[in-house]
Amino acid sequence: MKILNKFFFVLLIFNLNVFISFAQNENEISLVKFLKKIERKFKISFSYADKTIEKIFITPPSTSLDLEKTLFFLEETTKLEYKVLNDRFIIIKTKNTDNILFENLEEISVQGYLTSGISKNNDGSINLKTDKLGILPGLIEPDVLQAINALPGVVSVDESISNLNIRGGTHDQNLILFDGIRMYQSGHFFGLISAFNPYLKYDISLSKSGSSAKYGESISSIIDMKLPNKITNKFELGVGLNLLNLDVLSTIPIKKNLELQFAARRSTTDFLNTPTFDQYFQRAFQNSDLQLITGDSSVITKDENFRFHDFYGKLIWDIEDKHQLRFVLLNIENDLTYNESLINPLRDEELKSELNQNNISTGITYVGDLNDRFKLTAQAYFSFYNLSSVNANILNSQSLTQENEIQDNGYKFDSELIISPNTTWSNGYHFSQIAISNLEKVDEPFFRRFIKQVLITHSLYSQLNYSSDNFYLKGGLRVNYFDKFKRFSVEPRLAFNYRFHENFKFEFTTDFKSQGTSQIIDLQNDFLGIEKRRWVLANESTPIITSQQLGLGLFYEKNKWLVSIETYYKKVNNISSRSQGFQNQFQLINDIGNYEVKGIDLLIHKKFKNIKTWLSYSYSKNDYIFKNLNNSKSFPNNVDIRNVISLDGTYTYKNIDFALGFNWHSGRPFTEPNGVSSTGNSINYETPNSSRLPSYLRLDSSINYNFKIGKSQATAGLSVWNILDRKNVLNTYYDIENGNLSKIDNISLGFTPNVSFRVKF
Repeated sequence: MKILNKFFFVLLIFNLNVFISFAQNENEISLVKFLKKIERKFKISFSYADKTIEKIFITPPSTSLDLEKTLFFLEETTKLEYKVLNDRFIIIKTKNTDNILFENLEEISVQGYLTSGISKNNDGSINLKTDKLGILPGLIEPDVLQAINALPGVVSVDESISNLNIRGGTHDQNLILFDGIRMYQSGHFFGLISAFNPYLKYDISLSKSGSSAKYGESISSIIDMKLPNKITNKFELGVGLNLLNLDVLSTIPIKKNLELQFAARRSTTDFLNTPTFDQYFQRAFQNSDLQLITGDSSVITKDENFRFHDFYGKLIWDIEDKHQLRFVLLNIENDLTYNESLINPLRDEELKSELNQNNISTGITYVGDLNDRFKLTAQAYFSFYNLSSVNANILNSQSLTQENEIQDNGYKFDSELIISPNTTWSNGYHFSQIAISNLEKVDEPFFRRFIKQVLITHSLYSQLNYSSDNFYLKGGLRVNYFDKFKRFSVEPRLAFNYRFHENFKFEFTTDFKSQGTSQIIDLQNDFLGIEKRRWVLANESTPIITSQQLGLGLFYEKNKWLVSIETYYKKVNNISSRSQGFQNQFQLINDIGNYEVKGIDLLIHKKFKNIKTWLSYSYSKNDYIFKNLNNSKSFPNNVDIRNVISLDGTYTYKNIDFALGFNWHSGRPFTEPNGVSSTGNSINYETPNSSRLPSYLRLDSSINYNFKIGKSQATAGLSVWNILDRKNVLNTYYDIENGNLSKIDNISLGFTPNVSFRVKF
């Protein structure tokens, strides 16, 4: 309460306005009074110095004007400048202040970072607005995570958006938030396409380093997906389909202050067979139990059935002008079933195997503008994730059941105080309770193992943001208390940006972070060999993961040229060898170690009249150090991709958008064998990760045509992934068959076309 009292005291000081009465027309009102009305009507907030507007009176315009036209009227009438910072804040200043710009935390530093809809912020984060996202090579729709995968410093060693390696980290080390709720499942088709409907109007922030102090439970990157929060009072309906799924989404005004958003997507894979589905199916299930079972001539696999769906719903309720409630629900599911039939002289039998992956998340959020300068947000949420499989082995009449379940619930309180037009102060308290259980059960002979663990975390943070024309600073501190370990984690965060010589910017970011959850692999054939990773909590044998990271960047922008170079260093401590997916001599060994990444990201971007083209190059060196592995000597990380090159371009002509992209990266490391042991039941290996796969090469293309059907807007699209049909080897490992070595290669998606059609009413 003492803190709140201080907040309100500061707010009182900043809201003392001096009103001077002048002789005025009956229709004239003070600008201060008119701005208050506009704030209530459009749910925005003006920031200004009192002296700037205290003596100004106006005759109000028509109440039917929208915000853009209202601001134009005000600029013409008052001769002041109205600078829109984002969808909530507008700065008012005089036009003779030597062009000093007051900017807030989310002020954009670079527009069109790659293509339209992607921009870079002054705090080092990257912003993506999917409703404005330009076409990208190989993508039939604005897939959220695939778009992130196109950014410098981001790569996926296995083409999976469920395995995004951002600056050398593993996917479970990324924090993915959907309207403030953590996501534990991010992909459909077990990682080949995003689980989040691509046509929702996301406002996404990607932070690689120097992240805000309000974010916890991540030692790598933050992917924060925000959904629309404003009532539009407009009915919208969109429907579309492609060769994998069909979808519908809509915005439905219920009352003036109540609106419903919903979106649903369902695969067509269980009733429509297409070339696109065949390629995805082969890629997703290769070298899994589903494919391997067909190798036995006495077993017939039939009735394979795979489908996925996702559903999103959000209710926006403006209780009154400055108090709003938001209800959100998201359901994501992948489901695979197949039957195995045994036909031989001894017996006929049929068993069913299945794999289900499901994520259900819901939350309620209160947003209160308690004052023009003070905003309070409170959220309660619940997220449930379940991965379960039944693997029926028909040859020995045995069934293995496995299950990984997460229940994550908590609440958050966040506040933001506008101290001045260029200074904000954020504070908050977060409570989190995560329960993770793992089940394994065999029916013959009977065996059952069930483990459940709970981690409660209390977090406090404070952060100050300051920006001016040439200078930006964000400094914060987060303190986590892990109740289970009776341990505090103190985590400073800093982002600094300075403009010099007009066209140059220098950037420095650093952060310390911690994480109590991670994914591990017990055996490579767990969960039918398809979704091998299971979530676990930190415990006595698997400590809390911590990281330290810093980055330096230099940016040059002039005449539609953008050149950026960023270098970074990241060290991650207390990782488990079971979370790294070893398929060599360390596959069954449990040890705790670190990894260290040093890298450089280079981007050259040029805009012409109708053409945007960019070249990106990334170099990184990523090494493990495990105390009990490789004699404590460092060796390459399993995701150590040293060189990545991307050359892309887009072209727009009238209603046609075209994109072409070339992607190349050096091969990932693997371990060559040097024979089989004398007993014939184990493999002798060379030095760990001392060999490299062949380099990866892919050429993609996309084209969209926009047209009208009556009064409705329509889009038809065609994309081709891997035009050259190159058989890229994504992973190589070895097994023993009949006492001999067997080499298994995991192959990339081949030539994969897709066609889409969409109508917006």
